[in-house]
Amino acid sequence: MKAIVYTKYGPPDVLRLQDVEKPSPKENEVLVKVHAASVNALDWRPFTFPLIFVRMMRGGLREPKNKSLGVDMAGRVEAVGATVKQFQPGDEVFGLSKSAFAELV
Repeated sequence: MKAIVYTKYGPPDVLRLQDVEKPSPKENEVLVKVHAASVNALDWRPFTFPLIFVRMMRGGLREPKNKSLGVDMAGRVEAVGATVKQFQPGDEVFGLSKSAFAELV
């Protein structure tokens, strides 16, 4: 699957579209095929902060610990974990998720 990632700190041109491992839902999670994602302050602000603040926020001094971006997303549930009762595959959902700039979250 494809996702927008960054493996080093820098300006927005360090972002890359790359193949990443497809996630699978844990027993209390859902897997969502992303249909839309928005860019908000959580996504762009790190590129405007001084580098030391970005490194402290992202959890890695030499490189970002979490290499993916995106928070807000909307899409359709693809799969559900064993204990999930509220959602079923096919349900349309929106919310917050790590790595929203990906095909699946």
